[in-house]
Amino acid sequence: MSKKKHKTPGKSHREGIGILELLEMFPNEVTAVKWFESIRWPNGRHCPHCGSVDTKIKPSEKPQPYRCSDCHKHFSCKVGTVMEGSNLSVRKWVLAMYLMSTNLKGVSSMKLHRDLGVTQKTAWMMAQKIRQGWTEGKGMLSGTVEVDETFIGGKEKNKHESKRSHTRGPSGKAVVMGMKAREANKIIAKPVPERTKEAVQGFISENVSRKAMIYSDNHRSYIGLPFEHESVNHSVGEYVREKAHTNGIESFWAMLKRGYDGTYHKMSEKHLGRYVTEFAGRHNVRELDTIEQMKSVAKGMVGKKLPYKELVG
Repeated sequence: MSKKKHKTPGKSHREGIGILELLEMFPNEVTAVKWFESIRWPNGRHCPHCGSVDTKIKPSEKPQPYRCSDCHKHFSCKVGTVMEGSNLSVRKWVLAMYLMSTNLKGVSSMKLHRDLGVTQKTAWMMAQKIRQGWTEGKGMLSGTVEVDETFIGGKEKNKHESKRSHTRGPSGKAVVMGMKAREANKIIAKPVPERTKEAVQGFISENVSRKAMIYSDNHRSYIGLPFEHESVNHSVGEYVREKAHTNGIESFWAMLKRGYDGTYHKMSEKHLGRYVTEFAGRHNVRELDTIEQMKSVAKGMVGKKLPYKELVG
C-alpha cells in the first residue's frame, strides 16, 4: 500500500492522498478490510464479544468470516463498531472516512450519495455514524486557553411564527461553547443548554486544568472563574490586548459556520453535538498526514454504536 505521496497545499509538511491514489490503495473490499483490521486489531484479531484471541477464519464468510473458539460466536471487523449491522461494504465506509476527513467544511449527504452510489438516506446515516469517530480532544486543556461561545441556527425572520423562540441565546439559536489550547492547538467544543454562569463555568471546569490561563470576552458568565483569567471587551471594540484575545477559537467558529452555511445549511438541535464534534475532531488532527487522519477516525469508530432508531427517533 506504499505509494508516492503529494504534499498538501498550505501544509507543506503533510502528505495528502489524491482520489486516484486512494482508489489504488483500496481497489477492492479485501484491501479495505485488511486496512481496517490492522487498525482495530494491531496486536492480532480478538473476539469483540468475549475478548478471546482464540479465533478462527471460517471456510465460508457467511454469516460472518470469523468464529470465536471460546464463546462460539461469529463476528467480522464491523462488530462492535458504528458499522455493526450495516450491509455496506467496508470499502464504502473507508471512502466516506476519506471524504469527511479531507473536506474542511464537511461533506453533505447528497455528495456522499453521489460519490458512493448509495441512497441519500443511507449517506446521511453513514455520516452521522462516522462523526462518532472524532473526539474533541482527550484530556484536560492546559497552558493558555481561549474560551468563547457561539450560536447556531436559522434566522428568526425566516422561521414560521410557531417555530420562533427567544429562550436560547440570540434569536432562539442553540448555544455552543468552545475552548482552544493555544500551545497544543487543540479544541474542545459542545452545545450547552444555555449561556448561564453555571453552564459556562461548569463546562470550563470539566475540561481545563486549574493551572491554565483563561482568555475570554467580558460576558458576565465568566465573572468569578476560579482560574487566572483576563478578558477583552468586544462591546467597546477591544479585541486584542497584549496576549488577551479569543481569535483562535473565533477562527474555529468561522469554519463551523462556513460548514453550516455552505455545506449542511441546517444542523438540527438533535444532531448538533455530532456536527460540532466532527469539526473539532477534524481540527485536532489537521497536522497529520491524510492516512493518519483516516486512521484516527477509524480508531474512534471502535467501541461505539449509533442505532438507526436513536438517529431518527
